[in-house]
Amino acid sequence: MTRDEACRKIGKAIAAYSHIGPLTACALYGNGHINDTFLAVTQTGRRYILQRINYEVFPHPGQIMANIEGVTAHIRRRAEAAGEDPDRATLTIVRCNDGKSFFTDSIGCSWRMYDFVEGTVARDRVENADDFRACGKAFGRFQGLLCDYPAKDLYEAIPDFHNTPVRYEALMRAVRADACDRVRTVEKELEFVQKQSDFVKLLEQAHASGDLPLRVTHNDTKLNNVLIDDLTGSGCCVIDLDTVMPGLPHYDFGDMVRTGTSPAAEDETALGKVTMRFPMYEALLRGYLSGAGGVLNATEKALLPFSGKLITLEIGIRFLTDYLEGDVYFKIRRPEHNLDRCRTQLKLVASIEEQY
Repeated sequence: MTRDEACRKIGKAIAAYSHIGPLTACALYGNGHINDTFLAVTQTGRRYILQRINYEVFPHPGQIMANIEGVTAHIRRRAEAAGEDPDRATLTIVRCNDGKSFFTDSIGCSWRMYDFVEGTVARDRVENADDFRACGKAFGRFQGLLCDYPAKDLYEAIPDFHNTPVRYEALMRAVRADACDRVRTVEKELEFVQKQSDFVKLLEQAHASGDLPLRVTHNDTKLNNVLIDDLTGSGCCVIDLDTVMPGLPHYDFGDMVRTGTSPAAEDETALGKVTMRFPMYEALLRGYLSGAGGVLNATEKALLPFSGKLITLEIGIRFLTDYLEGDVYFKIRRPEHNLDRCRTQLKLVASIEEQY
């Protein structure tokens, strides 16, 4: 998308937020896979994040925004009670002119706006253990602040989003259909995944037995979904709340293991660079437990190490499924981008196994 196209899109959507003042600048912002995100600046100099919600991924934007309104309001109350600045503890929704939390344009695209949290940075890669400890603590605190929020009241933004058995079965269906004649190119990857199939049900079985309670979970716990304070280096605000819904905290913790313990990018093609760095894992665990340890039960804590292996496999399965189905979910920048992503995940699973 060109700058001019971005400006035209924002120009149409910004009319629903005329109360914030005239727009003077706009630009595409960030590198998310799903939504279109823009940084908008008004004549007052205030900055805002404007997003077009991906309808294909989130066909019920009203439910998404109801979840976000509920959890951000809850976190704000908890932060205020603790004497903290609520505007840095969670996202602040900018209401439309009509008071609603989102706007749907004439062609059916839904838009929402947040205040830009100044004095913070979102980092795409873990540079050191302190950064990762801060990330773990922020997501652990997110879990802790929402421990008394009724998870059952949340909409399920994407049904079975983190449900490894369901993801595994979706992969098997894609293999059988072979809609794009790609199965023959991924025999090694499929063999690796199938060898792991004996443990894909472990977390869901523990939940069914009552050992793992349902909690409010974020479900996309990448490092760049935590805003780091410029001055203190601490994680002050968890962002990208589209996938907040009922779930198991192990998927959140495991995704941090997946995205932060390896020095390699998620789509690294030089697989020799992919490894789980144990000191980073330890920093993450200490940070996470400092925020959430007081609310997790003994079984939840015992299964945290396992969760890194499981969620990494699950995400590898998702990338492989999308590749076999023709790259219909994740944005790609090259023909085999999803396959590259899959291979990186499976290599990391192997590294976790070696150190388990």
